[in-house]
Amino acid sequence: MSLLKSASTISLLTLASRVAGLIRDQLFAATFGANALTDAFYVAFRIPNLFRRLFGEGAFSQAFVPVLAASKAKHGFAPTKLLIDSVATVLTWVLVITSVLGVIGAPLLVWGMAGGLQQEPAAYNVAITMTRWMFPYILFISLVSMASGILNTWRVFAVPAATPVLLNIAMIAATLIGTPWFRANGIEPIYAQTVGVMLGGVFQLAVQIPALRRLGLLPRIGVTWSALSAAWADPATKNVAKLMLPALLGVGVAQISIFINTQIASRLAPGSVSWISGADRLMEFPTALLGVALGVVLMPQLAGARAANDPDQYSAMLDWGLRLVVLLAVPCSVALLTFATPMVAVIFHYGKFGDYDVAQTALALMGWGVGLVGIVAIKVLAPGYYASHNMRTPAMIAVAVLVITQLLNLLLVPLFQHAALTLSVGLGALVNALWLLIGLLKRGSYRPAPGWWAYLLQVIAGSALMAVLLMWASNQVPWTQLQDRGLYRIGLLALVLAGAAAIYFIAILAAGVKLRKLLRH
Repeated sequence: MSLLKSASTISLLTLASRVAGLIRDQLFAATFGANALTDAFYVAFRIPNLFRRLFGEGAFSQAFVPVLAASKAKHGFAPTKLLIDSVATVLTWVLVITSVLGVIGAPLLVWGMAGGLQQEPAAYNVAITMTRWMFPYILFISLVSMASGILNTWRVFAVPAATPVLLNIAMIAATLIGTPWFRANGIEPIYAQTVGVMLGGVFQLAVQIPALRRLGLLPRIGVTWSALSAAWADPATKNVAKLMLPALLGVGVAQISIFINTQIASRLAPGSVSWISGADRLMEFPTALLGVALGVVLMPQLAGARAANDPDQYSAMLDWGLRLVVLLAVPCSVALLTFATPMVAVIFHYGKFGDYDVAQTALALMGWGVGLVGIVAIKVLAPGYYASHNMRTPAMIAVAVLVITQLLNLLLVPLFQHAALTLSVGLGALVNALWLLIGLLKRGSYRPAPGWWAYLLQVIAGSALMAVLLMWASNQVPWTQLQDRGLYRIGLLALVLAGAAAIYFIAILAAGVKLRKLLRH
């Protein structure tokens, strides 16, 4: 399977997950609105997800996948299976211990993440309770991330890409079925979401098991102390742990940024955390469809090229990934900046989610639009370092960008309130991506193919033409006044976006972009 076909498979399945996620968030917003209790849920859900970035698809995957791919290329099946067993044993023990500590320390975690919720004592207590119930989610989702890394290394992309939809389905069921049941039994209805999250974690892990078993790669997890000691003594396991240390710094810095921003948002107007979370959901569409798909495909391939000592293939894959980033992320960024209100209105403007909530969420979404190209590009550029087992450089860059982001917050939050938090992260992502790119160029790891400047001008020109239509449609149609005409508003949005996409691709083809050549990779 070609890199493009692999990335397309991941993108299509990720699209299904994101559509399910939008339905989930639409139901949640219509049912609960944007208030202190919804802020409490988002805070509680964000805490286990923060740790997931450390033990799951963040630091752990960055260290584990390159070592796994190199072992597969150099040593064959049996030693690689032993590596999987040992790493799975250590990871499971760490996750169980962390889950127990997280449940015990939930009050401290909520206070540290969003102390501003104490302005609403009832919401603050709800956040603590939900954190306790949802914290063990990290056990399931981190093991899912490990399984996904294994399957992706064996070029089985469909199962890991489809898995996230199960969480969204579970949470949709929790809203539709659990919420009325909880309300009827005198229990705070928002607690139903904790049931959905935990069931989603179990389902996601369960669906990975048959795929791993078919490949003969289902990990054997040791449950005794002697098994743990033997797994830790494995040199390959220690290598993964060694590589995780700088990766933990890099991912940890990103999570500290989220931690600080959530703390700031909790001290702004009630609903600020929910507005940002709604904008995050829409921002995740292009980042997941483009950045995550490319990163998942490129990481094992880059590691394989490095293990085979093939610098030309290594550079060519980076060049191809970056050209796709520019081709698709630039127009998406323009759309977020010029068409934010219509998209937010169509997705969230139902039930208790009012006109004011639409306006505030749109402002946060525009902040993401500023940095979208950087956010997506990092997903391609960072694997260029990880595949070479260089975790330190991205980590050091992340530390510097954290400082820059928080300095921007000091300057921008008084002016733009919650929207400043997404804007500062977006600007920081642009700095991060540029820094990573310069590093790869200086090391000679990436040698750009000819024609980049002309290509950039062609994409920018096509995006500018597209922006004219989007700005016109945003201003001419009273999107928030069409709340009672849901299907008409959805159809109108689809028509405008389809027209914008047609204008963009016709424009770049007319300008000389050779799409077929790019897509044949």
